[in-house]
Amino acid sequence: MDRDFLMDLFADFGPVTIRRMFSGFGISADGTNFALALRAGLYFRADDQTIPQFEAEGSQPFQYQTRTKTVTVNSYWQLPARLFDDSEELAEWARAALAAAQRAALRKRPKARKASTSKATPKAARKPAKAANRMPAKRKAKRA
Repeated sequence: MDRDFLMDLFADFGPVTIRRMFSGFGISADGTNFALALRAGLYFRADDQTIPQFEAEGSQPFQYQTRTKTVTVNSYWQLPARLFDDSEELAEWARAALAAAQRAALRKRPKARKASTSKATPKAARKPAKAANRMPAKRKAKRA
């Protein structure tokens, strides 16, 4: 798959950004990566809400081989081949993949710290003052 093919494929979905990634491309919309185009195929972001849809189509999660094992990445699933001929339905799947990626991003955001109700001592008052010169007193006397 090349960049032009991918741009045409996502035409009904809307504008996408396509960047080189690994041995293929990462596909994003609104700054959120939701698809991978690799040698083995096109993979969409999936989560608990969308995985059943992929399973119903007989799709598999993204897998790659290391020297010692096969690694399964359950957050990206292969797009059913029939969707390459149906750009409208592909756009629906892409919207669902983008929503899954956005949900995942929300879960990853760090939680805001709660404000302390007690009045804390200012940071400067908590730290001991640094000595301007850490040279021992005997050495100071010798230098003078």
